Amino acid sequence: MSSILEEVLKLSPIPIELEEAKVLLAKTIGYSIIAGSALIKLPQLLKIVQAKSAVGINFWAQVMELCAYTFTCSYGYARMYPFSSWGESGFLLFETLLICMAVLFFSNKRISSMVFATVYMSALATMMSGKLSVDTLWYFQSLNLPMAIGGKLVQASSNLKNGHTGQCSAITSTCLFLGCIARIFTSIQETKDTLMIASFAAGSLANLLLVSQIFYYWENTNRFLAREAKKKKK
Repeated sequence: MSSILEEVLKLSPIPIELEEAKVLLAKTIGYSIIAGSALIKLPQLLKIVQAKSAVGINFWAQVMELCAYTFTCSYGYARMYPFSSWGESGFLLFETLLICMAVLFFSNKRISSMVFATVYMSALATMMSGKLSVDTLWYFQSLNLPMAIGGKLVQASSNLKNGHTGQCSAITSTCLFLGCIARIFTSIQETKDTLMIASFAAGSLANLLLVSQIFYYWENTNRFLAREAKKKKK
């Protein structure tokens, strides 16, 4: 990455130091990720709502992912890291919350859906209130590694058992994978926080697994969803 930047800087009409260029690139990537995160899970949510089915989506995998985003958001905020280094977590946690609610709602658990949202919002308010110490939030953030891997493995296990990926969105999963890859660079540049870097690295590998499954089971999934659609029409 450094060698590429050095070559680009040589061609620049404006003198820019390598470190300044790295900071500028990290900021640009960071805010681009944040902007994209406002829509990144929308394809997944729309797929569930349009089909009126959350088949293939493991609820507990989504809950673990929701916890991971919540820990990153509250920890980055408490440590006063640049918003460009963690800001997308705020958007992603609300999008994931909506997916969790949709999974319950379309599984005929409408009351549970509302109760879950109420309990979660209360927990989020506590974590973002400043009442918890940074050390406490660090321990929550340290859970991101098992959460990032565990949540994806739970979903991957369901996919393997089902022989298809159900309503899992290829667009959302691919974007999450690419976002985690980019976040490794921005975390190294802006926070140098080993815990955050390791969390995004683990998230990249876990997301790669799901993306691989989606394309591996592509035909099986299409056949399964077609059968489900026919059943609903009867």
